Amino acid sequence: MEVCPLCQSTEHITDIYSGEEICTNCGYVLNDPPLNSGGEYGLYVAADYESKQRIGMGTNLGIYDKGLFTVIRGNWDAKGNRLNGETKTHIKRLKRQDDRSKTNENHMRNLSVAMTLLSRISSKLHLPEYVKENAAHLYRKALSIDLIRGRSIDAFVAACVYASCRLLKIPRTLKQVSKSAKRSLSEVSSTYRLLHVELKLRPPIDTPFKFVPEIASKVAVSPQTEFLALDILSKANERGALVGKGPRGLAAGAIYFAAQERGERLVQRVIAEAAGTTEVTLRNRYRGLVEALSDDKGE
Repeated sequence: MEVCPLCQSTEHITDIYSGEEICTNCGYVLNDPPLNSGGEYGLYVAADYESKQRIGMGTNLGIYDKGLFTVIRGNWDAKGNRLNGETKTHIKRLKRQDDRSKTNENHMRNLSVAMTLLSRISSKLHLPEYVKENAAHLYRKALSIDLIRGRSIDAFVAACVYASCRLLKIPRTLKQVSKSAKRSLSEVSSTYRLLHVELKLRPPIDTPFKFVPEIASKVAVSPQTEFLALDILSKANERGALVGKGPRGLAAGAIYFAAQERGERLVQRVIAEAAGTTEVTLRNRYRGLVEALSDDKGE
């Protein structure tokens, strides 16, 4: 039981609204209330704004200062009176120094450039916010261990985005990420390998099931064909026919196989382009799936 440092009493209560523990004997506050880093909840009535507002937006790793910034501006004081000339000059000087203090360190300047680029890449790839946040977290970890010194910020941001997509099972290829970042594929690939080793990342192994919805939406097949492609992959997986083969090629082959079964006319070139593979690979994976499921047809 916690003891009050003033009156040595062990009796205290907890304020359910503020989270403070208060001594019932002398009124001493025993602990500071925990801070809520989340965002505001919904305000649906204008009259509730004053009573429900708290601190603004929650912390965001996708912003270089996590959204915890200060703003010095305005020409009026707390009472609504207009500032005189001398005070205005002083406020402008404070604002200038505050702006400089935010980016006067290499660390903050680096984050400022990186987070701007991260927002641009995430927008181009239509990534969810949680994927962007995870990419920002990976970049901050790499920066904290001085992994980015002397290397390209753009390539590291792109590598973090690709790593985040791999970790969270979002179907984005390395080619798509490097194109959005306007860096060469080889540079982003080598940076990702470095990131993988230094941060000891353990992304899940890609499976063809992950890429079927993406490819199916690009070639505009029916939902029934998409479900049949997943069923084909599931049966082939039970027979061990998916081991050691590229997941995108297998997904493309399964969609083509399903389209053939349902009588939908699809061009191999279109499916291969949607999957980011070649027509030769698609045909080879298609033949492999046909052979794997030939027993079912015989039955």
